[in-house]
Amino acid sequence: MLTEQEILEALKQVEDPDLHRDIVSLGFVGDLSISDSHVDLRIVLTTPACPVRDQMKTQIEEILLAMPDVDTVDVTMDAEVRTSSPTGNIKPVEGVRNIIAIASNKGGVGKSTVAVNLALALAKRGAAVGIMDADVTGPNIPIMMGFTAGFMAEGERGLTTVEKYGVRLVSLGFVLPKLSPVVWRGPMVGTAVRQLLHDIKWGELDYLLIDLPPGTSDASMSLAQEAPISGVVIVSTPADVAWEDACKAVAMFDKLNVPVFGVIENMSYFLCPHCDERTEIFGHGGGRVAAEELGLEFLGEIPLDMKTRVGGDIGVPIVESDPDSPQGQIFMRLAEQVAARCSTLQFATAGVE
Repeated sequence: MLTEQEILEALKQVEDPDLHRDIVSLGFVGDLSISDSHVDLRIVLTTPACPVRDQMKTQIEEILLAMPDVDTVDVTMDAEVRTSSPTGNIKPVEGVRNIIAIASNKGGVGKSTVAVNLALALAKRGAAVGIMDADVTGPNIPIMMGFTAGFMAEGERGLTTVEKYGVRLVSLGFVLPKLSPVVWRGPMVGTAVRQLLHDIKWGELDYLLIDLPPGTSDASMSLAQEAPISGVVIVSTPADVAWEDACKAVAMFDKLNVPVFGVIENMSYFLCPHCDERTEIFGHGGGRVAAEELGLEFLGEIPLDMKTRVGGDIGVPIVESDPDSPQGQIFMRLAEQVAARCSTLQFATAGVE
């Protein structure tokens, strides 16, 4: 008779490529049952955005079906996102399992575009996701997500989260009339970040992505002091000046003891829609060079794309309007990489080698 122990022993052949451990020792195998020649089991991954989810399922099925006395297999792929452990006296954000900051020391590199599309991509993979617009003096998230500036200004409830495209979000732009400047000194910016984090009812979220303003400003420092950040994604363009600024951003987070997941190179190149000729408008490779120089993961390249720009202007991000397009798929793969880095770091800090 086939036993559970034999099944588990066979499944030790399946390894998580990021954690470098087999799925049995990692505790991913659950609800294992055997009925005659049928095997039923549930695999609980650390993120629904696992980049090797489908390959892992196929490998499990092939291994089990090759065993004697096994005729049919039913593998349910599931995920339970783990909560990052806060360090020191940092107060966790209620209901939020992981906080991921999207940052750059330079403005105009497409950081908000990356943040919005990564959030939508994670949500489409099945994660509970939120976006916090921490650029309090120049909020862009409302426009990119299709909201009219200041639409909450006349409400009686004050600033609250709203949900769109499966993502929960909040921005001071919701209560600021269009073209209204925010002229605040540093301490006021820090207070705003703290209130957005801890006074807003976020509900249960697997990932809260925070769109930071450019520079080594009060918003970034306040975030590091007020919340347990799982990690930071640095956005750069290929230009040398952007590469230098990306290095400064990494150095800042290093001083704040905040892990950096890796570097994304935005506006990496342009493909002509008529002739497919590739033009490297801002040069090429700056983001990869920055990652290599700093010993960081290079997460990938995002080309310049008209549909992506239009999507941000009309409030329908490319991952929502055309997720199967080449550009949409790039964001989906980047989201998987970010989720994988988040899970890997959690295991590393927990002492799993």
